[in-house]
Amino acid sequence: MAGLLALACLGPVAAADRPDPDDPYQSWPWLDMKRELIGSAPMRYEPRVVVLGPAFAEDPMNVPISVRVDPVLGAVERIVVLVDRNPIKRVLDYEPLQALPAIGFRFKLEQASPVRAAVKLRQGGWVVGGAWVDSAGGGCTVSGATRQDGSWAQSLGQVSARLFSRAGQDSGAARLRLQVMHPMDTGLVAGVPAFYVNRLAVRDMQGRELARLQAYEPVSENPVFSVDFAAPPPGGVQITGTDNNGNRFAQRLP
Repeated sequence: MAGLLALACLGPVAAADRPDPDDPYQSWPWLDMKRELIGSAPMRYEPRVVVLGPAFAEDPMNVPISVRVDPVLGAVERIVVLVDRNPIKRVLDYEPLQALPAIGFRFKLEQASPVRAAVKLRQGGWVVGGAWVDSAGGGCTVSGATRQDGSWAQSLGQVSARLFSRAGQDSGAARLRLQVMHPMDTGLVAGVPAFYVNRLAVRDMQGRELARLQAYEPVSENPVFSVDFAAPPPGGVQITGTDNNGNRFAQRLP
């Protein structure tokens, strides 16, 4: 009885002590994530922010994810990909600029978690979509294959890219797929500091920036990114980037 009286004196549980009632995943970590990224700005959960991933990640170090924002929502300023239950929750921050609001890549998953895309609309406010990905886990706390065998230094910073028509889309649509050779160390493995590609930019041959991407530690080893355009950039593209140690890399794709 005394215990019940003590609880009664505490009053009702504050709203901040419960998951967001509108959150489809009822995730506790999301409260702080949302506060840090979005603050008091308007936000709603939106099924037209489509996040596609495997129901179960067989390889937690290489989990494929694609994000697509329905154009009916308006112009997109940023797409931020976050994983609620990863030790490093922010995975990618993408600014489409002249590209379509869509991005594909692979990332490391520590345990089963919601994977979210928080989209900042150019006219203000945020819309958030997500997917649940199950996994045996451990992807963030294990070294990649090239770190384990020591081969990463031989290919560090090499960039390969291809621009091609998007299957099933209008004939004018194009997809850029690019890969950067890099170990993408999270800093969560003993004796191995964080070492990862942190910035990429895609420009046309006149130097106009078409897309900008900031990557974080959970992006997979030797990352591959897919970026979509309504039409192929005339003359090709230039790709530049850096990692968090100041290494620079570049590639031209005529």
